[in-house]
Amino acid sequence: MAAHVRALAIEDLDAVMSIERLSFPAPWTRSMFAEEISRNDRVWLAVEHDGELLGYGGAMLVGDEAHVMNLAVAAPARRRGIGRALLSALLDLLVGRGAHRITLEVRELNEDAIALYESAGLHDVGRRPGYYRETGEAAVIMWTDDLESPGAAARLEVLRREAARALALHGMPRGAEIVLAIETSCDETAAAVLRGGSELLSSIVASQVDFHSRFGGVVPEIASRKHTEAIVAVVDEALADAGAVLGQDGPLAFAQLDAIAVTYGPGLVGALVVGLAYAKGLAMAAGLPLVGVNHLEGHIFANTFLDPEVEPPLVALLVSGGHTSLVYVPHWGEYRTLGETLDDATGEAFDKVAKVLGLGYPGGPVISRLAEQGDPAAIDFPRAMLNSGDYSFSLSGLKTAVINHIRHAREAGREIDVPDLAASFQQAVIDVQVAKALRAVQECGVSTFCLAGGVAANRALRDALSRAMEPQGVHVSVPPFELCTDNAAMIALAGTFRLRSGEFLDLAAEAVPNLRLDTH
Repeated sequence: MAAHVRALAIEDLDAVMSIERLSFPAPWTRSMFAEEISRNDRVWLAVEHDGELLGYGGAMLVGDEAHVMNLAVAAPARRRGIGRALLSALLDLLVGRGAHRITLEVRELNEDAIALYESAGLHDVGRRPGYYRETGEAAVIMWTDDLESPGAAARLEVLRREAARALALHGMPRGAEIVLAIETSCDETAAAVLRGGSELLSSIVASQVDFHSRFGGVVPEIASRKHTEAIVAVVDEALADAGAVLGQDGPLAFAQLDAIAVTYGPGLVGALVVGLAYAKGLAMAAGLPLVGVNHLEGHIFANTFLDPEVEPPLVALLVSGGHTSLVYVPHWGEYRTLGETLDDATGEAFDKVAKVLGLGYPGGPVISRLAEQGDPAAIDFPRAMLNSGDYSFSLSGLKTAVINHIRHAREAGREIDVPDLAASFQQAVIDVQVAKALRAVQECGVSTFCLAGGVAANRALRDALSRAMEPQGVHVSVPPFELCTDNAAMIALAGTFRLRSGEFLDLAAEAVPNLRLDTH
């Protein structure tokens, strides 16, 4: 049975007080609630599931304005859309009783509540310093625009759909959700369908590498155009494959989906916009919630696909064409970047070295294959920031040293042993990353380490990390090779987590090309 919204009753006050005392430094008293519920100029609602009170909220009506006085959700039900469902139902009821504007105060440090209210169209209009006397905290004053305006009405409709889905999902057994995911952050157009957070029903990737290889790297304008050309067919194929896996006569229908997940950053802005716009259109047309996924979070979640031992707390090393960073993950959904590259990303450095050698694009796989035939100790390239004492990386100096080595050899007429050069360059990269990753694991006190991103497919890096960490009792997880490079399966994995947490992306949201993992 799904969770549902109903009127708050006197019989609920025992449960209300239990939630209230754990939610606020200065909780309301039982007599205050009893008096409020009995008044005709008040609206009080509750969310219930199988006889359990999940949350409650109330507002007062004064003419054509309403003031939200209290809204709280039981701790086990938080981050699952219950607060959104309460707020949506309250606003609908208040508008039905003639309210044109909603006001409220919220604690300045309550970022989750502020984000919820902003999603409903309330905006910050000022501060009341020291309003909450028990903590000395300021109150943020929030108001809506006229609720009869077209913009407000559209926003409330989106909130209403998301609330309905959150209530339905609360009563749904974990393992039943079906998510369609879309990924277009760079030069792969990808779509996947995932059921229950673990069963991959389809995964389609349309690569653009042939178009970009002639330029030695990704050309943003070409990437955007190719995404536009491919995205409809890629999504259709993902739905068709999912339908076939489920034994249907035709493709999976949108009515069978519970959400659409989409990458909204980081990445190339034009590429992100294509996927996000298409996902928005599908979500609006099908009446489905839209879940926004950070591309980097998707890479970390890729490790969970075949490795049930991957659970926070953990440390992850993200290495790809655009990113190189060490991340501490105390809980799913919470990320703390310990350090990142100050210049080139790992994959970028591999591509640039390969380009100078005339090995084509992408350079990482070619360098890796050549390195298997070479001597990693043949050339003593610098290990930049190996002993810097922090978790930052720098690859531009190493890249320059390799390029200078090639240039000097060519000027002197010496033959370059390409496998030796590739192996030496690769080893210099690996030595720094392994040393810093091992220290991060030790200092964070975790027993799980994840390698993620396109460069996670590098066998030498995988092996080196395992050799360094496993004797220390650290479990090293690496994704399947097909989930290392950009794909939508990883977005579906992270998207299912966000869906279960009740986190949705507003249809007015924009792509964020520089989105940080710490802020998602």
